[in-house]
Amino acid sequence: MSLHVGAVVIRVDDLDLQAEFWQEALKYERRVDDDDDFVHLFPADGHGPHVSLDRLRSEAQVPPRIHLDLYADDQTAEIERLVGLGASVVPWDNPSPTADYVVLEDPEGNRFCIIDKS
Repeated sequence: MSLHVGAVVIRVDDLDLQAEFWQEALKYERRVDDDDDFVHLFPADGHGPHVSLDRLRSEAQVPPRIHLDLYADDQTAEIERLVGLGASVVPWDNPSPTADYVVLEDPEGNRFCIIDKS
């Protein structure tokens, strides 16, 4: 018996807005039989963890206890693309000179990092 990450669940208020953002951000596909309170996004090639969006009101914790780290071959281009989709860069007071990540927020303030994979 073994375990692996199957899905990461994000609590959201506006399910349609967040589904559109994360589907486009990750280039994931949306499961056809989703309901009004839950959306399941999955990689088109079937490899990698799924992202599920759950319409359930919850207060954001800053900094979040758990967040997504998204790896990018071209960090700058990905940040620009995601900001164009509605994300925003989180200001950081004391960045480490060796930091290989930038913190962003989705349209509802859920934080995630873009890691420079290069």
